[in-house]
Amino acid sequence: MSPRFKIILFCLVSVAFIGCDRYTKQLAKTHLMNRPEISYFHHTIVLEYAENTGAALSLGDNLSKTVSFWALSMMPLALMIGLLVYLVKKANELNRAKIICLALIFAGGTGNLIDRIFFDRHVTDFMNVGIQNLRTGIFNVADMCITAGAIGLVLFFRKEQPAKDLKTF
Repeated sequence: MSPRFKIILFCLVSVAFIGCDRYTKQLAKTHLMNRPEISYFHHTIVLEYAENTGAALSLGDNLSKTVSFWALSMMPLALMIGLLVYLVKKANELNRAKIICLALIFAGGTGNLIDRIFFDRHVTDFMNVGIQNLRTGIFNVADMCITAGAIGLVLFFRKEQPAKDLKTF
């Protein structure tokens, strides 16, 4: 597969998942904001509206606006730009699976950045899963993209690493 096609694949996957994230966040604002939670499968999946001004699990929620802007908006923006530059430079070396994983991470990061920049640091979250008291935090499609992309990269990079010879110890 040519580097140009890989970059196009990256762009298409990124745009599709950014669009999905934006659409589901708008649905959450329309159908869940100021309403009681909606539960499915005996409270295994819960849809409830929340706005998060921190990072994952509201970490950094109490940061000042200035620190929050730099730590949770500008730093991730720089990381997304760096990821894009990395992809363009290394496209020839990356396989299709890694391209898709990087696109998922990029889409998730960009989806949450859009909220932070355009909605005064408020990221819309609306999903929660678990069994009884063992539950995730409230998250969104962008968070799922980042998580899936990161897990995929770990799995794909792990497969490439040669098994270490234990006799060298």
